[in-house]
Amino acid sequence: MWKFLMSCNVIRLPADRRWLVGGVLLAILLTGCATTPSGKSRASELGPEAALSYNQGLSRMTAAELGRERMVLVAVPQTPYTHLRMAMLLGHPRVQQDLGKATSLLDGILKSTDPAALALHPLARLLADNYAERVKLDGQLEKQGGQLKESQRKAAELQEKLDGLADIERTLTPRPGSARPPGGKR
Repeated sequence: MWKFLMSCNVIRLPADRRWLVGGVLLAILLTGCATTPSGKSRASELGPEAALSYNQGLSRMTAAELGRERMVLVAVPQTPYTHLRMAMLLGHPRVQQDLGKATSLLDGILKSTDPAALALHPLARLLADNYAERVKLDGQLEKQGGQLKESQRKAAELQEKLDGLADIERTLTPRPGSARPPGGKR
């Protein structure tokens, strides 16, 4: 393209001016490629990549910082991105978890037709599935914990019965006819 512009007879400029015009055109072309629409850059700032970075940042926060973060998220304007961040915070292992509320926030994102929410749908679906599985596993863990306690209680009852039978057996006196004299035959 550069050779075409320099050799083109349509532009009737002296050779030194052609270089100047070509340089200006090249600068305009490069400037157009380097800039992005402001809406697109804003959406990429609040997209899935930013949310994943935020989630990694949660792992580095202390409990106090996580508490402050929760207060900040409640105070800022509620957008799909803010809801996603709150859901991540509510599902974080080092805070008081509220997976039900986190799941409801994620469901709101998944039902939304807002363009900002549409970009977050894959991540929201992944988190919602993860939280649903965690709720299911927590339920199974509680059930197994109850079964374990019941088994331990029954085992303790059976042990008490065995100990009681052993005590009864020790207190029984031997029958007179069943006792054999030591070392002798009858």
